[in-house]
Amino acid sequence: MKSCRVPFLFVLLACVLGGMTSCVSSKKMLYLQGADKLHENPQKIESNYELRIKPDDQLLITINSKAPELLTPFANSQVLGSSSSTNVQETTGLLVSQSGKIEIPVLGEMQAAGLTRQELADAIKNKLIEGEYIKDPTVLVRFKGAKIVVLGEVGSPGVKDLPGERVTILEAIGLAGDLPPTAHRENILVIREENGERKSYSVNLTSGEDILNSPVFYLQQNDVVYVEPNKAINVKGSSALTYLSAGSSIIGVLASILSLVFILTK
Repeated sequence: MKSCRVPFLFVLLACVLGGMTSCVSSKKMLYLQGADKLHENPQKIESNYELRIKPDDQLLITINSKAPELLTPFANSQVLGSSSSTNVQETTGLLVSQSGKIEIPVLGEMQAAGLTRQELADAIKNKLIEGEYIKDPTVLVRFKGAKIVVLGEVGSPGVKDLPGERVTILEAIGLAGDLPPTAHRENILVIREENGERKSYSVNLTSGEDILNSPVFYLQQNDVVYVEPNKAINVKGSSALTYLSAGSSIIGVLASILSLVFILTK
């Protein structure tokens, strides 16, 4: 009776260790845990979210009119004035100064930082009408070369173009090739410059509530996203979890061999 307990204990130990490793790894790997609660309490989406212009941004500004001859004073390599916006890519763009201003031909200096694209377009349009330069202007303001930086333990670190104005931190992770198993998902760092100050935010990607309620859920131009490696990883890239998993596998094999020997010698 005593001899049959040995293989049984090995099998039991292997099952326990295997269960532990699978539970630990899956819990640390899953994104948006707890997000199923949204079915019960849906969150309102910030539908009017727009990026705000910051110092050092480059802006593409197009001024249109039914009377193309009125656009000549405003057309140069930085501001495109034409009856069509098809050549907008030819402009070099206006650089927003550190004081948050831009210089537009004829109109002069205008405040840009802190405004949305539409707010700046409306301000330019009003100034054109009030100055009686153009009666029927159409103004389009776009960002040129808005980027974010994703660094650390990601598939493809580097500078990434913002594909739109509503880019989430999850989309940024996707643009960077997702996170490998060696990434620490519970403390994603986002560094952002706001009002002349550099601020940092921590986001737990495994928590649905933490992600969706984070002030950096939507990223802004020039944000830096840093993913740190899991602290359990050693220099060679192995982790305690790897050793534990390997150990449980070895124990499982040994238990199977001992069980087979027991059956054959019984």
